[in-house]
Formats: sequence, structure tokens, C-alpha cells
Amino acid sequence: MSAQFVCEASEIPVGEKKFFLIDKESIIVYHLEEGFFATQRYCSHTFAPLDGGKIVDGCQIQCPFHRARFDVRTGAVVIWANFPPGIQVLNAVRNEKPLKTYPVRVTDGRVMVEI
Repeated sequence: MSAQFVCEASEIPVGEKKFFLIDKESIIVYHLEEGFFATQRYCSHTFAPLDGGKIVDGCQIQCPFHRARFDVRTGAVVIWANFPPGIQVLNAVRNEKPLKTYPVRVTDGRVMVEI
């Protein structure tokens, strides 16, 4: 893996996120109170783009389609898809799956992501 420059740290305010395409990988970089994190762009439930979702509880991304939540620090599923009512039928064939995460470091104000 090699670390790729994605942006200046100042480009993503705390509590915000930004989509990037790096070496054919679609990722989202999040700037949380505790630092920068990166995950795959698409929800592991039905592949909705998470850059349309919102950051909740300080460290989770909520999918805009079925409200699945993931911890962006680890990729772990916090709440699996639960909206609209009846989505649980699809969940019977779409088991919980964490998001892929990518190591991030900030050097001299530059956000670098390992792809």
C-alpha cells in the first residue's frame, strides 16, 4: 500500500466529510474530533453512496437510504438497515457487513490515505 495525498486538512472542517476517487477506489474521508478517518464510499447494504449520509453521534455515518449506521473509525456495523418498515425482508439475504476502512495520517497539514 502507498499513502496518497487527498487534500489539505483545512479543507474538511471537523464534523464534515468529503468524497475522493483514488486509484479507482471511491472513499470518504471524515474529519472527527479525534482525527481523520476513511472508509469505502458505498454502504455495504445496498451500495448507496454514503457521502449523501450524515455523521451522527460524533463517529458514525448513517446511510441515507435504509439508515444503517457504521462507526467510521473501525467500519463496524452499529445499526443494520432498519428503514422503511419491511426492509428486514431484504436483510435476510443481505447480512451485516462492515465498511472497508483505510489508514489515514496527517503530515504537515496534508491528509494522506493508504490505498
